[in-house]
Amino acid sequence: QVQLVESGGGLVQAGGSLRLSCAVSESIFMFKAMGWYRQTPGSQRELVARRPRIGSSNYADSAKGRFTISSDIAKNTVSLQMDSLKPEDTAVYYCNAEEYSGSQTWGQGTQVTVSV
Repeated sequence: QVQLVESGGGLVQAGGSLRLSCAVSESIFMFKAMGWYRQTPGSQRELVARRPRIGSSNYADSAKGRFTISSDIAKNTVSLQMDSLKPEDTAVYYCNAEEYSGSQTWGQGTQVTVSV
């Protein structure tokens, strides 16, 4: 089973940047899409950015213009560059692998905290 390991979370001031990375144990070509989601206590997990194998990436409205999802096929990593961070971006961020079968795999999550 594929394993996803996130890194790069931390504490940053509002207006700052962070880059999250997700190390994937299998070739990312195997998956229909890779994505980043986030969750805050008491809320449902929500899509931040999704990068399909074919087609254009899509972003949550809150992430458009500030976040960029990318992948490195040679390194089997998926990254999320987050700029102009806001306190409301504070959440646990999860990497997601979506298989053609519909099955999904999640990483363990990485905490992002944006201070005012």
